[in-house]
Amino acid sequence: MSVAATASSRITPREPPRRHTEPAPGDRTPTLEAVWASDEADVQAAQRLRWQVFAEEMGAAIASGSGAAPGLDVDAFDAHCEHLLVRTVATDDEPARLVGTYRLLMPDGARRAGGWYTATEFDIGPLAPLSGSMVELGRSCVAAGFRSGGVILMLWASLGQFMHRRRVATVMGCSSIPMHDGGVNAAAVWRTLSRTHLAPEHLRVRPRLPLPVDRLQAAPSAELPPLIKGYLRCGGKVLGPPAWDPAFRCADLPMLLRWDELSPSYRRHFVAG
Repeated sequence: MSVAATASSRITPREPPRRHTEPAPGDRTPTLEAVWASDEADVQAAQRLRWQVFAEEMGAAIASGSGAAPGLDVDAFDAHCEHLLVRTVATDDEPARLVGTYRLLMPDGARRAGGWYTATEFDIGPLAPLSGSMVELGRSCVAAGFRSGGVILMLWASLGQFMHRRRVATVMGCSSIPMHDGGVNAAAVWRTLSRTHLAPEHLRVRPRLPLPVDRLQAAPSAELPPLIKGYLRCGGKVLGPPAWDPAFRCADLPMLLRWDELSPSYRRHFVAG
């Protein structure tokens, strides 16, 4: 997940802000809303949350490049992405707080950035025929205390509506699996999903730095991270074995979701939204 940091992001009005609110679980949990970043302050809030989760909580060694303010996770792709935010709704007692984020890289953004982020970790040549109508998802994170599922569901609902509005045919991305156990669970996730959710052979990609899954003792059962569960619920597939990201101390699993393979219940929900 590590890319050299650059100066602050450039905001362009490619996707106007859209709001969706729903009560979050628990009597004392504030109402949440999903919006698209509309200015530099919104993007920096996302970068600050990413720093808190990836660097402070997970111990990632995030590069600090020229022009990047302290405490922000900034990379060369941010300026070319749409940034999706889930935040609490401000009340008389509490200000709004960002609790979840995701970024989307469109084909025109990938051209400006010089390629896809996923290509820094995988040989994605087999996906070239899909690239004209493909969106890349990345840098997903949710604040501690909000990981019960509601934030992830809101992120995915907004992503699905985005796919429908923009006629996005394909979504790809890297889903991270923590390596605090030395990769045992990551190996179990790969072995499980390679039997049940593996993409067709002509779409499979190869990691540039493979996680040595054959040398890792897999856990008795796989614990799927919420993001991977989101892909699978929508009909997503695994594109190949995981890459090892030493800087972010995680294994990254390449995932693919096609609109024409989206489960009918989710498609109806997204279209209705």
